Amino acid sequence: MAGGVAGAPRRVTVAGGAAATIYHNPRCAKSREALALLRDAGADVTVVEYLKTPPSRDTIAALLARGGIAPRDALRRDAPAVADDAAALDLMTRDPATIERPLVETAKGVRLARPPALVREIL
Repeated sequence: MAGGVAGAPRRVTVAGGAAATIYHNPRCAKSREALALLRDAGADVTVVEYLKTPPSRDTIAALLARGGIAPRDALRRDAPAVADDAAALDLMTRDPATIERPLVETAKGVRLARPPALVREIL
């Protein structure tokens, strides 16, 4: 799992499951759906409410690199335009609300779970 996240994420344990971390916004329907899929699959889920506990720039960069996701592709559509991937990482670090959600990490990789069913690829 990626490190460097300040604060203690809430851990949800489901018996017999693989470990997963979801960078989650509970107000987002897609994020709630991805979390439900993880739980239904029996995953041992660490929930990081990234608006309350923002990941560091290094954590964001590592997650995206591990998932093969360009930083600009991980920005929400309504985020301000940026010149390059470095600027995208800077923006996500300054304003975590610009991070597209949910990001899910397991031992098998990282997915930007849009649509939420993409989490199945890394379970």
